[in-house]
Amino acid sequence: MMRRREFIAAIGGAAAVWPFAVRAQQPATPVIGYLGIGSPDTEVSLAAFRQGLSEAGYAEGQSVTIEYRWAEGNPERFPALAAELVMLKVHVILTAGGTLAAIAAKRATATIPIVFTSVGDPVEEGLVASLARPGGNVTGFSVTLPDLIGKFLELLKESVPGASRVALLLKPDAMPDRAREVRLKEADTSARALGVKLQVFEARGRDDFDGVFSDMSKAGADALVVWPTPVFQLERRRLVDLAAEHRLPAVFPFRNFVEAGGLMSYGPNLRDLNRRAAIYIGKILKGTKPSDLPVEQPTKFELVINLKTAKALGIVAPPSLLARADEVIE
Repeated sequence: MMRRREFIAAIGGAAAVWPFAVRAQQPATPVIGYLGIGSPDTEVSLAAFRQGLSEAGYAEGQSVTIEYRWAEGNPERFPALAAELVMLKVHVILTAGGTLAAIAAKRATATIPIVFTSVGDPVEEGLVASLARPGGNVTGFSVTLPDLIGKFLELLKESVPGASRVALLLKPDAMPDRAREVRLKEADTSARALGVKLQVFEARGRDDFDGVFSDMSKAGADALVVWPTPVFQLERRRLVDLAAEHRLPAVFPFRNFVEAGGLMSYGPNLRDLNRRAAIYIGKILKGTKPSDLPVEQPTKFELVINLKTAKALGIVAPPSLLARADEVIE
């Protein structure tokens, strides 16, 4: 039989241990891994991402921790940075660096949930089985629709009816070969239907821009389409300046190109995509499987026109185009 003194000591010891046991059973603060193409200074959608987390019930530094990994404009760093996040055992990874970031994260882990943004065709690019049922540990948000280049070409022809040679600027390694071939076939078909000759020019980064724009001028390009890719997004001011220098009317994929002085943009709102991606992450942290969250495509594309740039290029924007614009910068 336990003596009274021993019984009291046992109860006291249990009381001392109990709070620690409860504390150990409480879930740790969830950790999000953020894989970005640029840096905290260049990531235009970071505030929107935090807003989405707030809408999902999370506050950075309080109810959730974020581990940031930045490629500083070098997509080649994505595999190593994704591996770091996996080693940290984060609860979910957000990729904000296009297809290359999403592929790097997927190759780094088959178990940690991944939510991507700014991907072109996630099915063709091998990220998901289908949009409705992504399967596996990956889901997210696409920024393009089939034949988006065709829409760009239509807008250019409406703005510059005399354009007969259009340059298409793309980053050759921004997506798998198969996906690029599909997009180029769509673009060629659209160009033929509009009666324009499409010429493809490739640039891997800033060091290639001067030479590529010189080549466009030598080839007699009348206008320019810039393919959506995160590296071009980071270098938007340089691309806008070169288009102006070579007097090339250009259509860009996102509105911040036009805010930087570009002629025209047609594409989804990147800030809204990052906000919605954060809401997806909130659902995953609360137990939803990525495979149960369908990949979302853009439902609304914004048309933004810069009239100051149009005037500098000697272009009179047709009233029908201005009427359809979501915003006109004067």
